Amino acid sequence: MAGLIRSVEAGSVAAQAGLQPGDVLVSINGHRLRDVIDAQFYAADEVLTLHFVRAGHDHSVTVRRAYNQALGITFAHPTFDVDIRRCNNLCPFCFVLQNAPRMRRSLYIKDDDYRYSFLFGHFVTLTNLSEEDWARIAEQRLTPLYVSVHATDPEVRRRCLRNPNAPDIMAQLRWLAEHGIETHTQLVITPGLNDGVHLERSVRDLATLYPAVRSVSVVPVGLTKYHRYGHRTHTRAEAEQMLAQIARWQDAFVARFGVRFVYATDEWYLLTGRPVPPKRAYDGLNLQANGLGMVRDFLDEWRRVLRREVRASALQHPRYRRATLVTATLFAPLLRRVAHQMMRETNVMLDVVPIVNNALGETITVAGLLHGQDVIAQLSTHPFTQAESELIILPRLMFDHPDCIALDDLSPLDVARALGKPIALADTMGDVVDALTGQSALHFEPDMAAPLLPLVAA
Repeated sequence: MAGLIRSVEAGSVAAQAGLQPGDVLVSINGHRLRDVIDAQFYAADEVLTLHFVRAGHDHSVTVRRAYNQALGITFAHPTFDVDIRRCNNLCPFCFVLQNAPRMRRSLYIKDDDYRYSFLFGHFVTLTNLSEEDWARIAEQRLTPLYVSVHATDPEVRRRCLRNPNAPDIMAQLRWLAEHGIETHTQLVITPGLNDGVHLERSVRDLATLYPAVRSVSVVPVGLTKYHRYGHRTHTRAEAEQMLAQIARWQDAFVARFGVRFVYATDEWYLLTGRPVPPKRAYDGLNLQANGLGMVRDFLDEWRRVLRREVRASALQHPRYRRATLVTATLFAPLLRRVAHQMMRETNVMLDVVPIVNNALGETITVAGLLHGQDVIAQLSTHPFTQAESELIILPRLMFDHPDCIALDDLSPLDVARALGKPIALADTMGDVVDALTGQSALHFEPDMAAPLLPLVAA
C-alpha cells in the first residue's frame, strides 16, 4: 500500500523534499501509509522523513516542516489500496439495488467507507468497521463523520438496512461522542417503515447526544421502477405533514439548544411547492451535498446575478438569444419562475424543459440521475428546442463523474452531436449567463473534437 503522487504544490514540504508526480510515497517517519488520511496525520510532525519510490528505486529524504506548511501532495487515489470499503447491508431503498440493468460496472458498487465519510462527507452506516477501524477513528480524530441512521430502534434499523446483524447505532454514536468525534446524521424516511412513532423516537434519541450529534437531516425515500420490496414514495400530503412536524421540532430545539438540530432536505419543499427556508435557517451547516440548502444557495446566487450581471446589461447583447434550459421534473417549476424573471429583464428567450426519467422511472425526479438518452429522446421532439433554440443548457450534475459522463455513459458532446445543437453545462444562473454570453468553460459544439483528457466537472 502506497500513494501514487499526481501533483506537488509549489512551496510545500513535498516540493522542498524534491518529490515529483509519478513518485510513490510509501511512508512518513517510518509509518506506512494506507491512504491520504495517514499522509495528513503523520505529516504533522516538525521533522519528516519521507520514503518514496521513483522509477523502481527506493529513496528517503528528511526535511523540516515550517509551522502550518502543508505536505502539498495530491494523490491519484485517496485510498492507496484503491478498493473502497464495501457495504454489507441490503437497504430496500439503496440506489445500487435499484439500478437499471446493463449499466457500467462502477454503478453497482455499494460503498460504505468511513474514510470517504471523513474526507468527502459521504454518509455511511458504521456496520462494517473492525476494531482497528474504531481505534484509528479515535487516534486520528476523524471528525466529523456522516452517518446514515434511518432509525435508532435497533430492530427497525435492521429492517431498514435488511441486515439482522447491524449493531446498535446509539451505542456506536455514544462511543464516538465519548472519543470526541462529532457526527452529522441522516434519516431516509420510507412510508410505513421508519416514519411515524419510529421517526419520533429517532429524533428524540439523537437529541440526547447533542452537541456530539450535530444535525439530523430528514430525507424522503427515492425509489426507481426497479424497486422490488413493495415500498412507495411520499404523497404531497405526507410531505406537508412532515414539514409541519419538523417545524415543531425545530421550535423546541431552538429553545433547548439554540439551533434547529433537525432539518428537512430540499425535496420536501419542492414536492409541496412551499418556499425553502432562508440561509439562516440552516444554522451555518454545510450539508448541500446531501440536499440541504442547495436550492436556497441557488436562489440567493440568482438574486446576486440578477442585480450585478443581468441588470448591469450583461445580457443586452448575448451570443445566444434563444436557449433551452433542461432540468428534472422536481426542480422545473422553480427554474421556470427564475427563467421568467430573467426574460423580463432581458431580450433572451428561455424555455424550461423538464425531462421525465424513463430510464429509472417517473418517481426519480432529480437532475443528478437523468440519463443522456432520455434528454436526447425528449428534446428531439420538442418544438422550441428543434425549431428555435440556439443553445441547450444541461444541468452539470447530470455529468458529475471524472470523465464528465451521464449515468448511461453519454457525454455532453454525445448529446450535442445527437441533437445537432451546442450544449453548455450549468449549476447556477451565473453559469447560465456565462453560457448565453459565450463565456462558459463547459461548452460543446456538435462538430468539435472529443476532449483528449477527462473533463473534471468544475
